[in-house]
Formats: sequence, structure tokens, C-alpha cells
Amino acid sequence: MEEVPMLVRRIARPLLASSFVYGGIDTLRNPGSRVPGARPVVEQIAKTADEQLPVEVPRDVEQWVKIDAGVKVGAGILFALGKFPRLSALALAGSIVPTTLAGHRFWEDSDDEKKFSNQAHFLKNAGLLGGLLIAAVDTEGKPSAGWRVRRASDTAIAKAEAKFEKAQKKAEKAQKKASRGRTQRKLKKQAKKVGKEIGLS
Repeated sequence: MEEVPMLVRRIARPLLASSFVYGGIDTLRNPGSRVPGARPVVEQIAKTADEQLPVEVPRDVEQWVKIDAGVKVGAGILFALGKFPRLSALALAGSIVPTTLAGHRFWEDSDDEKKFSNQAHFLKNAGLLGGLLIAAVDTEGKPSAGWRVRRASDTAIAKAEAKFEKAQKKAEKAQKKASRGRTQRKLKKQAKKVGKEIGLS
């Protein structure tokens, strides 16, 4: 039964990655066509980053368009090949958000036909984002990192508790032994005292 999910992943990953690789290559060949749509998003991101970061973020829109396209191509190929699938899916998910906001701002369109087209692309990208998020948390049947950390923590706690209980039992034994030794010494002293008293009388 494990072969079926693995086969589905090998088919689904290239299908999901194909639009990113194709779109990224097309953008790298002709980045200028994406600049007007990307400009307001880049300016907003740069403005927010400048307020939060100590360094100034570059505002070259074409450069950011090329970087985004490179991420799509690189992460898309890795994801299609099943190399670092969770990380590459996460990179693609992070890339598709600004792309969608830059290229399909249907709420700003006054023309009904253009608005419908952008709305359809927006929803398509939202569906791709959903698929990527699922892929980003897909552990392929293996325990997640969080589960492994919790298990290791529980194991360490259990071992520490067992060692503490063992040490506690040893301490109790030593205490009992010491107590018996004190009792015996006390009895010997009392016996000597009684013996002296008897001898004197």
C-alpha cells in the first residue's frame, strides 16, 4: 500500500511544479513585461522592510522580478524531482503570493472582462498555494520533526525519572542501613552499661 502514495507523489509533484518552471523561465527571458505589475508590491515590501530592518532594501523592481523567477525555476525543478520537497514547496508557496498580488489585482480592474480573467487567475493561484502548503507539510508517512522532538523529550524525561527513582531507592537503603547501624551501636552501649551496673552490684 505504501507504493501507491509514493507513485501519486511522483506524478503530482512534476504536474504542480510545471507552471512555476515554465512561468519562471518565461519571466527570466522577458522580465520587463512583469515590472509594471510588480512595482507596487515591491515598493510596499521595500517600505515595510526599511521600517523593520537596519539596512536599506534594493528597489530595483526588475531585479526582484528576476529573483522571484529564479526561485520559481530552481525550487520548481527540485520539487518536481522530489529533492527537498517540503522546503522547495515552501519556497514556491512564498513566491506565488507576491506574484499573485502583483499580476492579478482584480479588485482594481474596471473592465468586467479583465476583472473576470484576473479573478480566475487569482483563484487558480490560490488553489496552487493550497496544494503547495499540503506538500510542505507532507512527511511521506515519516514522523514529523515536531513528533521526533517530543518523543526524544519524553524519552529523556522518562530516563531522568527512572534514574531519580533508582537514586532515591539507593538513598533510602543507605538511610535504613545507617539507621540500623546506629540502633545496633545504641543497643551495644546499653548492654555495656547494664553489664557494668550488674558487675558493680
